[in-house]
Amino acid sequence: MYQLRKEGLEIGRYRVRRLMRLAGIAVKKRRRYKATTNSKHRYPVSGNLIAGHFQTDGPNMVWVADITYLKTREGWLYLAVVMDLYSRKIVGWSLANNMRVAMVTDALLMAIGRRQPGPGLIHHSDRGSQYACFEYRGLLQTNSIVSSMSRSGHCLDNAVAERFFGTLKTECQYNWRDMTETEVHCDLVDYIEMFYNSDRLHSYNGYLSPNDYEKRELTLV
Repeated sequence: MYQLRKEGLEIGRYRVRRLMRLAGIAVKKRRRYKATTNSKHRYPVSGNLIAGHFQTDGPNMVWVADITYLKTREGWLYLAVVMDLYSRKIVGWSLANNMRVAMVTDALLMAIGRRQPGPGLIHHSDRGSQYACFEYRGLLQTNSIVSSMSRSGHCLDNAVAERFFGTLKTECQYNWRDMTETEVHCDLVDYIEMFYNSDRLHSYNGYLSPNDYEKRELTLV
């Protein structure tokens, strides 16, 4: 509905619902997915510094990171993302056919390279071994980023990242099942960079895309 209004069409939700019903179009329902977190390790864990507060006053104050899995024609792929809570923009991401530490470090390095954050940025994740290991912690410390982690067994502590994955899979995953790994990677470039960050309207941003929200808010400062 909000996308139609953005394109100059005055239309309400009930008319959209009626037209969808007449056209035989149904909204996809989100499905439950298995956890990808391995928190049974001996690495140190950090306290939860954001405590369910998913709002910030500006960019590069809190990033959230998480991992999910994707089924393709050639097998499973794993997607790591880093999101800026300010605009819900995906600032870093990486795709791999395994869950080794390199996948999450690549996503973090992309985010750091793009955003060049100052010291004191909080990085929030679950307690998975990829985020708790010494290699990843060292990368955070080298860039003056403060580690924060969800409580054990509390998936809602990272609900914003989980919500992004739910949206992504609802809108894309049935196409991936017939794609190769290379095709899925290209599809994710289109979805994350060209659609989600640039065009997809987000209710948290007052129905602006993450890029448009950042441009408008930073212009107003």
